[in-house]
Amino acid sequence: MLKDCVTNIKDSFETGVHTELRCQENKARSVSIISGNLTGNARSEVSGVSARVYKNGVYGFSSMAEVSEEAAKNVLRAATENAVFMDSRINKGKKMFPAMAPEAITCPAFESDPEQKVYIDFARELDDYMEKNCKGITGRGISVRVDSMEKYLITNDASSGHTLIPRSYIYLRMTAETPDGTPVERFVPIGGFGTFDTLFSTPDKLFAKVDDLYEKLMQKRNGIYPEAGVKTCILGGELSGMLAHEAVGHTVEADLVLGGSVAAHTLNKEVASELVTMVDFAHTCLGKPAPLPVYMDDEGVICRDQVLIKDGILTGYMNNRETADRFGMEPCGNARAYSFSDEPLIRMRNTAILPGTSTIEEMIASVEDGYYFIDTNNGQADTTGEFMFGVCMGYEIKNGKLGRPLLDTTISGVAFEMLKTVDMVSDTMTWSASGYCGKKQPMPVGIGGPAVRCKITIGGR
Repeated sequence: MLKDCVTNIKDSFETGVHTELRCQENKARSVSIISGNLTGNARSEVSGVSARVYKNGVYGFSSMAEVSEEAAKNVLRAATENAVFMDSRINKGKKMFPAMAPEAITCPAFESDPEQKVYIDFARELDDYMEKNCKGITGRGISVRVDSMEKYLITNDASSGHTLIPRSYIYLRMTAETPDGTPVERFVPIGGFGTFDTLFSTPDKLFAKVDDLYEKLMQKRNGIYPEAGVKTCILGGELSGMLAHEAVGHTVEADLVLGGSVAAHTLNKEVASELVTMVDFAHTCLGKPAPLPVYMDDEGVICRDQVLIKDGILTGYMNNRETADRFGMEPCGNARAYSFSDEPLIRMRNTAILPGTSTIEEMIASVEDGYYFIDTNNGQADTTGEFMFGVCMGYEIKNGKLGRPLLDTTISGVAFEMLKTVDMVSDTMTWSASGYCGKKQPMPVGIGGPAVRCKITIGGR
């Protein structure tokens, strides 16, 4: 149905302008159970068609919440008229983008779409296991989240084709109290790229995950607060991934660079230790599938990896076709739109620091007095690279050995200064793709990385 909407329209594209015609459907399924009670049960499907036309430096855009060939013709006509009108008023007089060698992209088929009862029964069995086996907790929760973005894109001077990004996750959450009555919480997302039935067979396969979550919560309830101040610490892969995305990745998105981010003045300069190389991966990382593979963006650019930092030197930005032409760089497929009614923005795909050569055991043994921070529950950063992340799981390190678990704290710093203190990088990586990036429109992204040893400011209690 989606494909039929746009297949026969390309012949009506206007010559001499860049044109994108996109038909898209977003699906979402969710179930939530809190302490045995079904508190959420939802299904949604949003679909429509949009067109964007670039003429002499300006865009015309139009969308319609209807999937039909007639709707495709209407939005194409309106987008073209909008571009002509904007050009007549603004008169930028810019040239067309360089033409790209077109390819046809076809993604694998994912047909599975279970009814809600499948998700509810799965979650209830996990909840029952929690209730029977996790004594001493004060609260528990199970959430199932399944979503997908399916697109058919036709362009006149770049690639065209079919893309589909399905994700399926189960979130386990538990709360308890410290001896003095302070509430503590632990949660873990389980899942990844793919449909629910391909990632999850039966609930009992996840019982070990529940047991591990419970064990760590019981450790945490007897934890301590870290000392405030600057310390030598190890950031686990989830935190280094958050850093790569929030504190570095956004500063090197070309639209934010043009808006004055710190990266506008640091291209080809040292911004990190020579041990740090950072890449926004398209669909494959170190010979394995990236957690959220993206093969073609919404401007018809075939996706390639974009190296951001190479051996500590800032070497590139993430671009769309327009900013790539402006900066004299090659676009690598970073223009992504969340809904059919959204225009593509410069967005990350799978952003991570590359692994190094140290083992995590060697890194812990090298710290006399510091901390090993493992999990984060929130984070924020601005275009100066200044960041603050919440830490919800970690351990003290004393004389090269792990000590007591930690209660919640924060870490902060300026990314391009903190990264210069990195002196060890682990040889393994941790990936996560369970959340959304919130830059103007939500977007599923992957974040990840190795553990890194660095100096960082800790908020303490």
